[in-house]
Amino acid sequence: MGSPLPTTAKHLEPLHVPSRSHKAWRSILLAIAGLLAVYCLANGTSFHFRTRWTTARYPDLYEAGIEELQQGMQRGLFTAEDLVRAYIARIDEVNHKGAELHAVQEISPSAIKHAKQSDAERARGFVRGPMHGIPVLLKDNLATRYEDGMNTTAGSYALLGSVVPRDATVTAKLREAGAIFLGKTAQCEWSCARGELPGSWSGRGGIVYNPYYPKGDPCGSSSGSGVAAAIGLAAITIGTETDGSITCPANNNNLAAIKPSLGLTSRKGVIPIMEHQDTVGPLTRNLRDAAIVLSVIAGRDVADNYTLAQPEVVPDYLAELDRKSLQGVRIGVPRKVFMNATITKWHTSVEPTFNAALAKLEELGATIIDPADFVNAYEMLDFFRTQRVIGPTDMKYNLETYFSELAHVPTGVRTVEDLVAFNNAHRELERPPTFESQYYLEGLSGRERNSTYYEQLELVHRMVGVEGMDRTMRDHKLDAMVLPAMGFTTTVPARLGYPIITVPMGFHPEDTEPVANKWGVVDPAPGLPMGLSFLGKAFTEVQLLNFAYAYEQATQFRLKRKAYAAAIPKTQLKDIVGCKWWWIC
Repeated sequence: MGSPLPTTAKHLEPLHVPSRSHKAWRSILLAIAGLLAVYCLANGTSFHFRTRWTTARYPDLYEAGIEELQQGMQRGLFTAEDLVRAYIARIDEVNHKGAELHAVQEISPSAIKHAKQSDAERARGFVRGPMHGIPVLLKDNLATRYEDGMNTTAGSYALLGSVVPRDATVTAKLREAGAIFLGKTAQCEWSCARGELPGSWSGRGGIVYNPYYPKGDPCGSSSGSGVAAAIGLAAITIGTETDGSITCPANNNNLAAIKPSLGLTSRKGVIPIMEHQDTVGPLTRNLRDAAIVLSVIAGRDVADNYTLAQPEVVPDYLAELDRKSLQGVRIGVPRKVFMNATITKWHTSVEPTFNAALAKLEELGATIIDPADFVNAYEMLDFFRTQRVIGPTDMKYNLETYFSELAHVPTGVRTVEDLVAFNNAHRELERPPTFESQYYLEGLSGRERNSTYYEQLELVHRMVGVEGMDRTMRDHKLDAMVLPAMGFTTTVPARLGYPIITVPMGFHPEDTEPVANKWGVVDPAPGLPMGLSFLGKAFTEVQLLNFAYAYEQATQFRLKRKAYAAAIPKTQLKDIVGCKWWWIC
């Protein structure tokens, strides 16, 4: 199966470096071009170079987005193969070398082959769409077909070498759209539903670290996807969320991300945690990219009946973006519980940063209803702290269904009891010192979908939805809610299957005192990012994307701070392409 890291650059063809003669000719010809331009201007003559001669530049892969990369491939400045080689080299620099971020679990051994096929299609005039030739990293819980040579393990050795029957539906949609799968990102094992462990640790991947502060917390469970997107280890990454697993990594890694409504993106072929909450979405460096990806991966799937509730036609989310969309809208701030620092445990700098964001939203035309509190906020909080029925029951049933559909499992794990036994028998891999905890997995055995389970589901619908968020939005005539992306923010949308759009909001100040947990993972810390989340009712992604886009475009916090130097890969396209086009070397 897939190549464990480090793979890569050493196995690839050597890079072509411009020679002195190339550089000399470039200088001579550019001088001639300059003289021609002066002559033409002096004589009123029109003289046009081909666009790529005069204005072309290789995009900076730290920030490069889908549209910019497509333009470069369309103009012949570089190929999908060039992109794949560049991203693989960037991964090699910082994954297990340099800053040792551990973001990428494995590289696809077929990525270059697929990139060459993509380039051949483009050469024949066949371009599948905006994702054609775009390199993507997938979270390690999204199935990829056996022929690709990658594992799908949710970070656990228990599924290493297992054979999935087919691509996950989201994987298949991206593949059909022309995306190239670079590899799998590391994640919190079993999407953090195992025990008391760091939010970015897995047996296979170790601890993933944040690129904005050494040993910083990237948050999870889509930790590797967040880190990889943050520093340009792929054009875009895909994550999943049960409760906070896209939103929190977006918050901690200075990203734009979408946690879609339950049922907007199919979960078929995704290693499950809770069918009532799981969803798949993009982590990107800007919302335009997120919108492009969402239009590809959204849609109905008969293999996931939750998707049949969505509108029949998938919107063109990119075309719908409007940076003036905040004018005249009503946005609520549910401060009770959600903004209580003793509950959220966030740093003192979060609230003033958030208040500045509210002021910016008002400046952009929104009416801020502050507070717009849930009347039953503390009742909900007590329920969330004591409810231990739905999550474990769903996980047992959903995991064992997934296990049963695998074509082959070398470890023999087919039940949650098998999983616990495997971990106990392989402590050096799955339960090393300080990473022993698996109380959540141990509590799955014997769970049943009984009357208590269904009563709890009904209680969630009534208390959290009808009497909670739905009532608050109706009573205050809200178009959306807004909160800092960390803390308690994700829990209500998770329980209800409602969407969250997150964009960068700022950074912890330089005088922030770093705090490390018992595993040495640091949060808060100077310069760690903070995000702003827009919340709404089911299938309101177009509206929420617009609100978040207006704020993103007006603030551009993503561009105001980069990762620390050792965490930034140096490889760029010019290092791969060399002097293929000498005039832009």
